[in-house]
Amino acid sequence: MTPPEAEALEAEVRRALSRVIDPEIRRPITELNMIGEVTVEAGALTVALKLTIVGCPAADTIERDVREAAASVDGVESVHVNVSVMSPEERAALTEKLRGGRPKTLQFGPDSLTRIFAISSGKGGVGKSTLTANLGVALAASGLRVGIVDADVFGFSIPGLLGVAGAKPTQVDEMILPPVAHGVKVISIGMFVEGNTAVSWRGPMLHRTLQQFLTDVYFGDLDVLLIDLPPGTGDVAISLGQLLPQAEVIVVTTPQPAAAEVAERSGLVARQTGQTVIGVIENMAGLVQPDGSVLDLFGAGGGANAAARLTTPEQPVPLLASIPLSLALRAGGDSGIPVVLGDPDDPAAVAIAAVARTLASRARGLVGKKLGLTVS
Repeated sequence: MTPPEAEALEAEVRRALSRVIDPEIRRPITELNMIGEVTVEAGALTVALKLTIVGCPAADTIERDVREAAASVDGVESVHVNVSVMSPEERAALTEKLRGGRPKTLQFGPDSLTRIFAISSGKGGVGKSTLTANLGVALAASGLRVGIVDADVFGFSIPGLLGVAGAKPTQVDEMILPPVAHGVKVISIGMFVEGNTAVSWRGPMLHRTLQQFLTDVYFGDLDVLLIDLPPGTGDVAISLGQLLPQAEVIVVTTPQPAAAEVAERSGLVARQTGQTVIGVIENMAGLVQPDGSVLDLFGAGGGANAAARLTTPEQPVPLLASIPLSLALRAGGDSGIPVVLGDPDDPAAVAIAAVARTLASRARGLVGKKLGLTVS
């Protein structure tokens, strides 16, 4: 093979490798400078692959994808992958590149175009986390880039609901790469504690945890960020209002009046911190019987009543959906396969998917945001 032929083959190999995506960072490995020297001699190809850290959990996947991509190029007869680890300087350059040259700061500041939906409830046990997980997966399935922050530090459940219980984030220097579940990037305090360890922290620790999730965790460019808030009107809800005042709040309740009255309080606290309440979801709205009738185990109308009480002349609050009681919804949470994927025709899945379409269609406002444009 002549030198020009070897150069042409090397260029073709690099083009093929540009299609290999890092499963954690979700960007091409060539763009992340993970490919070093590429040499070819008599059809025998050698590729230098530089992983981000020692023990990278995606190492086997990346090496396999590199090998397959390189072998797909015409003229390559054999592939050898030399695997090494980035130097500290290379890792520093990578984190700098991922941050876009910006200093470490809150990712979703006032100039961010990411839509932020905080899912709140007045009390526990209304299915708030299950709805958050399913909404995230439904939005991702529609083609959006989605992240979930499990801010329910004491009652974290998002990892189990998404089937990544036991998953650990990867840390590259001071940057944390979140696991990906069903196309959704997700972070939770449950990924940093062993087993079913209880977390018992006071307010300042809760604030720092939420702040770190929004600063150190690399989500990349998201279309939508969902935040699963703890029930009630405590420290985390107040911290979210301080950190992300532009977040739009969705209140979850069950149909009984007592639950709806408590749910209303979480919406009022959101307003006090400057956030906008954009709707109410009524969960466990009724159980469809074999004859088609509906058994209202928890009563009816609580969601509509809460929405009406939260509505003001300046800010209407609609009832976004009434989600029926569903065995498939419960089973999907237990298995880690959300019902919108596992049983999309289930009535609960259909209702959740409709809410996801409503959220996806909400336009991102540009008023007051810096667009990074200059006039010459």
